[in-house]
Amino acid sequence: METTNLDIYGAAPLPWSRARDAMEAGLPRMETPVFLGTTKPDGRPHSAGVGLLRLDEEIYFTSGPGTRKARNLAANPACTLSMRLEGLDLVLEGTAERIEDPELVRRVAEGYAAGGWPAEADGAALTAPFSAPSAGPPPWHVYRFSPDVAFGVASAEPHGATRWTFGEGG
Repeated sequence: METTNLDIYGAAPLPWSRARDAMEAGLPRMETPVFLGTTKPDGRPHSAGVGLLRLDEEIYFTSGPGTRKARNLAANPACTLSMRLEGLDLVLEGTAERIEDPELVRRVAEGYAAGGWPAEADGAALTAPFSAPSAGPPPWHVYRFSPDVAFGVASAEPHGATRWTFGEGG
């Protein structure tokens, strides 16, 4: 991993462990705001709130197959995840791939259920009694996000701004 200090006030670079630990503490919690940025086929941007799950150092989210974000990802998997974590604003740039392995989908469902959303695996998708009003009806597809680069700006001491560039596999 390459670390670049972006702070213009002389603060030291932030360690990646701070961002990793903040994600671990903040996900999946309904009160943690997370937004997925994708690109529409005509090049215009699209942003939508999503619930993230961290499982085995990987990042997952869901989307109904008919939603704008799912259609955008099918055409172009490049995307961003932006979140406000405890003491840190974090933006991840990378790609998302749909997960269709029923065993992994089951583990993701269990992770969401442990975090308070009563998701269940239904083959290669998730179902639940409810989801976000914009999620569309079930079933919901599961996506794994692979980061290429991350930007963190600390909103609590110690302050700083850092870019982390990941090697192969995020």
